Amino acid sequence: MRILKDKTVLVCVDFQERLIPAMHTGASAVTEAAKLIRGFTAIGCPVIVTQQYTKGLGGSVSEITEAIDDFSHIEKSSFSAMGEPDFVEALKATGRNTVVVCGVEAHVCVMQSALDMKDAGYEVFLAADAISSRKKIDMETAVRRMIHSGIMPTTVESALFELLENDSKSETFKTISRLVK
Repeated sequence: MRILKDKTVLVCVDFQERLIPAMHTGASAVTEAAKLIRGFTAIGCPVIVTQQYTKGLGGSVSEITEAIDDFSHIEKSSFSAMGEPDFVEALKATGRNTVVVCGVEAHVCVMQSALDMKDAGYEVFLAADAISSRKKIDMETAVRRMIHSGIMPTTVESALFELLENDSKSETFKTISRLVK
C-alpha cells in the first residue's frame, strides 16, 4: 500500500488556537502539519481542514492558515469528521481513496475520524509526527489502537517523499527537500 499523489488527500483535524497550547507536543505537531500542507499543495494534492466548535475553541492557528492559499475549513461538532455531512461530501468530492490524517487531539477527534474513514473504505495513513494530545499516554495509546485497526503509520517526511513517486529530478522534489530540512 503506497501513498500516491493522484489518489491521496490530506485531512488536518482541529489545529485550533485554544487547543494547541494545551497539547503535549502541540507546537511540533503544528510545524509538521504546516510542512505537510505546503508539500501536498506543491505536489497538487487536496487539503481539507476541520475545526471543532470554532466559537469556543478558536480558529485554526496561523501557521496552518498561512500554509493554505484561500484558507477555508469545515466546521464540525461531531468528534469524528465523518459525522459531519459537509466533511463527508468534501472528502468524496476529491475523488481520492487514500487519506493522510494529522491533528489534535490524537485520542479523540483524530482517532475517531481515522477509524470512521477506514470503516468507510478509505486507506488511511496517520502522520504520527503531526498529531498530539494533552497527555503523552493518550497519544501513544491512540496511535497503537489506530495501527491495530489497520491505519498505517507514517511521518511527514516519509509521506511527502512517497508522494513524489521517485521523481528526484523535478522542481517539486526541490521544494519538498527544502520543506523537510
